[in-house]
Amino acid sequence: MSNLLSSIDIISKEKGIDSQIVLDAVRDAMLVAARKQFKTQEDMAADFDPKSGEILVYIVKQVVETVEDKLNQLTLEQARRLDPNVEIGGEIRISKATDGLGRIAAQTAKQVIMQKIREAERETVFRDFNDRIGEMVPGIVKRIEGPDMVVDIGKSEARLPKREQSRLEGFSMGDRIRVIIKAVEKSGKSPGVIVSRADPEFVVRLFEQEVPEIYDGTVVVKACAREAGERTKIAVQSNDRDVDAVGACVGMKGMRVQSIIRELRGEKIDIIEFSEDPKTFATNALSPAKITRVAIVDAELRHMEVIVDDTQLSLAIGKKGQNVRLAAKLLGWRIDIKSQEEKRQEVEMEMSALVVPGDPVSVLLNHGLPEVLLNMLVRNGVGTVENLGAMTPEQLARIPDMMEEYMTMIQAAVLSYYSQFEAAVLAAQPEAKEPAAKAPAYDPLAHLFPSNFGQEPEPAEEVQAPAEDPAGPGLDSAPAEAPDLAAEPEAEADSPAEAAPEGTGGETVSETNDAGTVSDSGETVPESH
Repeated sequence: MSNLLSSIDIISKEKGIDSQIVLDAVRDAMLVAARKQFKTQEDMAADFDPKSGEILVYIVKQVVETVEDKLNQLTLEQARRLDPNVEIGGEIRISKATDGLGRIAAQTAKQVIMQKIREAERETVFRDFNDRIGEMVPGIVKRIEGPDMVVDIGKSEARLPKREQSRLEGFSMGDRIRVIIKAVEKSGKSPGVIVSRADPEFVVRLFEQEVPEIYDGTVVVKACAREAGERTKIAVQSNDRDVDAVGACVGMKGMRVQSIIRELRGEKIDIIEFSEDPKTFATNALSPAKITRVAIVDAELRHMEVIVDDTQLSLAIGKKGQNVRLAAKLLGWRIDIKSQEEKRQEVEMEMSALVVPGDPVSVLLNHGLPEVLLNMLVRNGVGTVENLGAMTPEQLARIPDMMEEYMTMIQAAVLSYYSQFEAAVLAAQPEAKEPAAKAPAYDPLAHLFPSNFGQEPEPAEEVQAPAEDPAGPGLDSAPAEAPDLAAEPEAEADSPAEAAPEGTGGETVSETNDAGTVSDSGETVPESH
């Protein structure tokens, strides 16, 4: 066997490619070198001579009746000078010596040969490894190229980029490692098998090797989310109700999961029970935090809201948001975590946005409120009539320069403002046949001022003479004596209908009921609105 054939055979076995591919590459290289050497654009061909073991180079010309391309065609007469047996449509091969190929031509041939071999090698590698993506394979660190490592995985070399390495790991040349095949690239200078130790699938393959229940299908890994070197969350489900999925993965005294943690150089692993219900799954995925409530915001867009106790908020979010980020990857949902206080404030803001603002306090100018009092109220943040009506006498008294007569004016203006609504309501009601007992007038500021504040005292009830005494004074004969106001509360207390509620122990009680508010004096006053 010639030296050329021996070299082709060695390269074929070394690269794991067909020897015919290498031979075709050598032929193409010789053609390129010959064109460069002879500086011609004529059609050329190369052939391998098995007897001599050499590559022969020819110039090829076509035999035609009429020559249209003088460079690549010959007439029948010209062709038969070289080969008497040639016919029209045939071809003539004119041999060219390759002994005189120069150094540049030889270097060009070498480059072409290497390029063809690399293309063939890439195609072979792609064909061998494309169907093995996701498979775990053993390897040996062959060399370190900057931040990347080259791993020998048997038939080929694979590249372990920096981004596919865990920050907890460090390897040296000659170390035995396990990796998964992540991708196969056909472009680039070298065959592109990319392996990884940072991919979540790597943890899944480790569990398949360590947990027999996963390998035989009794326990299924439903999802896995990972931040290499930090934490991994893996969701598992059992197909046999007698088998605990989480317990099978943990193993007796944690032996199974500890073996995987050692392989990952101490990376934390959370094993979670899978559930078809997104709310239950989210509750499990956010462990170790305790979840108060989970609400689906938009099922179509896969968006949920998780409410936790204020003390559990930081635990649910995790360090730099890691816990909720991994849970979101595990579920495939967008998760918004809020504390109970944040949710309460949000609801309050939504409710306040729905409240229609009341009339400005300036409308009281039409109801007798002096402008100086209006300016005083506005300066102190009282913007609406509703805000003014909700203020207590103590709050009004704390306004600078507020005097008692000002408070009387304010009360009169507010009463006048609300009386217009009362008149409209009464006008809309049908007239009764017999007037009912007159109800207490609606007073929106009754809780701000005493019932007789700024008003004339009510006239005393008229005292009727006894029916059995016809000689007694009538209503017209003498006016009834006004009762003593100082003794009035005492008399009211003796009345069973207006006595203080039972169980008060004699203390003053302020109780709200449907009729209104029981004031300190025992009178029933309409409740403020």
